[in-house]
Amino acid sequence: MDADRQTSHPEDFPGASRVGFERTILAYGGSMTDKSHKNRSSDSPPGRRGPAEHERREQIVSAANEHFRRYGYNKTTVADLARAIGLSTAYIYKFFDSKQAIGEAACAESLGGIIAALKKIVGQKKSAAERLRAMYQCLTRESAALFFNERKLHEIVITACSEAWRPISDYEDAMLGLIRELVAEGREKGEFERKTPIEETCRAILQTMELCWNPRLLERHFDDIEERAAAMANLVLRSLAP
Repeated sequence: MDADRQTSHPEDFPGASRVGFERTILAYGGSMTDKSHKNRSSDSPPGRRGPAEHERREQIVSAANEHFRRYGYNKTTVADLARAIGLSTAYIYKFFDSKQAIGEAACAESLGGIIAALKKIVGQKKSAAERLRAMYQCLTRESAALFFNERKLHEIVITACSEAWRPISDYEDAMLGLIRELVAEGREKGEFERKTPIEETCRAILQTMELCWNPRLLERHFDDIEERAAAMANLVLRSLAP
């Protein structure tokens, strides 16, 4: 982070007050969260066929992850996956109705690993503020690792965001649940203010976390993303103070 870069404050946002900061963040936030939630239509993963638990399904997703890592989502076909497993293309379609459905399963698996890491943080015996700050750090670190070490898998997340795939809304829902747990605990113990409606507060925090994982923002700010995430965490925690 540049030495002369200043940490943001609530007053840096027009019309923002401490307890009203959440409303301002929502107003300044991107549209990805809204788009993905509006496109959510059912509780079951789209494009899935056959039994929910089946070793062939897992085998297909595993092969897909391998091909996506090597060649990228756009250069992988269902026929490629069938050859890798030693199955017919028709058999693949018994479990998934399209390449996108397979891509969504692979994307969900990658994002699920990040959620698992966040859950470990939320379960720690620390203050709610410490754990919320750690969520920003973990989300940034894990997302950056996916971007830097698994660039081809990172590309599928870009596609998922652009086309509002179901795993993105599921991912945001999971993060929102963890945020809600921390905010509720922080309010109960007197760490956080209670004047702002809790759902408004939690959704505003979720919006600020998009900086840490949104693939487009990650690409644009990769060189100093950790400093930016830390500044955002500082800003959010100041706004939550009682």
